Amino acid sequence: MGQREGMGAIPFDGGVAFRVWAPNAEQVCVIGDFNDWDGGATVMESEGNGYWYAETSAQVGQEYKYQLTAGGQTFQRVDPYARKVTNSVGNGVIYDHGAYDWGDDSPGLSRRDDLVIYELHVGSFNAEQGRGSFQSVIDRLDHVQSLGANVIELMPVMEFAGDDSWGYNPAHLFAVESVLGGPDDLKDLVKAAHQRGLAVIVDVVYNHFGPSDLATWQFDGWSENGKGGIYFYNDDRSSTPWGDTRPDYGRPEVRAFIRDNAVSWLNDFHADGLRFDMTPYIRSRDGSGMDIPEGWEMMREVNSLVREQFPDRLLIAEDMQQNPAVSSTDEGGAAFHAQWDGAFVHPIREALKASNDDERSLEAVATAILKTYNDDAFERVIYTESHDEVANGKARVPLEVAPDDTSGELAQKLATMGAAMLLTAPGIPMLFMGQEFLQDGWFQDTVPLDWSLAEEQSGVLQIWRDLISLRRNASGRSAGLRGQHTQLVHADDAANVIAYHRWADGGPGDSVFVVVNLSGDARTDLPVQFPAAGGWELLMNTDGTSYSEEYGSVESTSVTADGDPASASVNVGPYSALIYGFIG
Repeated sequence: MGQREGMGAIPFDGGVAFRVWAPNAEQVCVIGDFNDWDGGATVMESEGNGYWYAETSAQVGQEYKYQLTAGGQTFQRVDPYARKVTNSVGNGVIYDHGAYDWGDDSPGLSRRDDLVIYELHVGSFNAEQGRGSFQSVIDRLDHVQSLGANVIELMPVMEFAGDDSWGYNPAHLFAVESVLGGPDDLKDLVKAAHQRGLAVIVDVVYNHFGPSDLATWQFDGWSENGKGGIYFYNDDRSSTPWGDTRPDYGRPEVRAFIRDNAVSWLNDFHADGLRFDMTPYIRSRDGSGMDIPEGWEMMREVNSLVREQFPDRLLIAEDMQQNPAVSSTDEGGAAFHAQWDGAFVHPIREALKASNDDERSLEAVATAILKTYNDDAFERVIYTESHDEVANGKARVPLEVAPDDTSGELAQKLATMGAAMLLTAPGIPMLFMGQEFLQDGWFQDTVPLDWSLAEEQSGVLQIWRDLISLRRNASGRSAGLRGQHTQLVHADDAANVIAYHRWADGGPGDSVFVVVNLSGDARTDLPVQFPAAGGWELLMNTDGTSYSEEYGSVESTSVTADGDPASASVNVGPYSALIYGFIG
């Protein structure tokens, strides 16, 4: 290797060094503002291992590219490691991560059992004045903070093709999307979030690149079978549902590229975690097996490195196949901390959108609530809405359950019943932007949230706030919702009522008992088995009149359970949940 470590443009006092991997090139030059884009001015030196190196008098902020010669042809490429680009088809920009003033900013998560994730799309989250940006997200952070969520998960912000996108078409992995504000503005967002006690998770896409505007495509002129060249598989393993651009996880240099990218988000941008997009397509051709074992090995290597170097960060897999090995550190595990759980979202959504009560399966709901991985309540991320669940032929819960009245009582009750199960089940709960004020329709990256709903649906918003407060044990009366233990205590198929116990150590202030009425009829004087005899304080009733004048069809109160087994009669409104705390 050359004198200075690193890849891409490497600023130092007095200049900038460059290093690039191009094993099939016969000559590589770096061109840019600093040498008038003269292809012969700065010829890079081969380091003998496929890498090329040069030191220049270039300065931060100047634009650059590489000029490569191979097979008698000369062509230009954007640096795959470019930390900033003018746009997805433009030039690289020399950028110094070390120049940003982080002040006393300190990333990291203290505990997983306290997390509530708020997933958002930067371009449409707060876009009242047009396309959103990192700065416009900052303007709404107080809302997320007041909601009680403590983690924001950003849909991908790597530089993508065009100006509008979900972000799952990354053209330049190390560059931050310029339309959203670029790297400094993203750092401003992370810093502002941390100041409000909000962690930031970045969504990364390693199952495919692009597929368009790719600097890495046939980077040094070599390829086979008309495929992508050194960064990609050049056989049938290249094919994915999103393009013929699966990275070659078997190449050490490509693995290093992905590893360096993961570390950059954590180190350079102070991200508190990473969410890996669609990991089944990293480990298999069609997303169903394990026929790309080096992809699995790559994930384990990256995750093991992150666990070692950044022990306070969170690693999440979108795997959806209920494979405990995904979140296991045992030999053969992929070493994620948690995985998005299809075993929760699909049965719960089916129960919410069923056309009649007879179709709401208590067994399916109970199974969804009780599910854990590796006997750890917090190795799964659970949700009823995500960007995937509210698009691609699917819609927001209000539209699914009440298409003729997405703001009416039925939509409110079923959506908040889902919220109650979400915030009281074992797992790391996540909501999708706008879910807390009953945003309807489906997710589109060019359609902004309707923030007027936050006022119109203030009762629903308050239910979410109160549920999150209980989930995080803000009052010291619901510690069990952060505990490892869940037990199904009561299931009444005739009444469509299910009840379960959450606890850490058990006892007053810890044991929490949740009663959910999946029926459109109020249940009065319903005998329900409780976890223990004694007093049970009603901590929350999602049918309370404080949330809506239309609620409160029955009066629910604290109860005393007695007998063996202990039981008490409860009143629970239609499509509502009661949450009790044990007081002894």
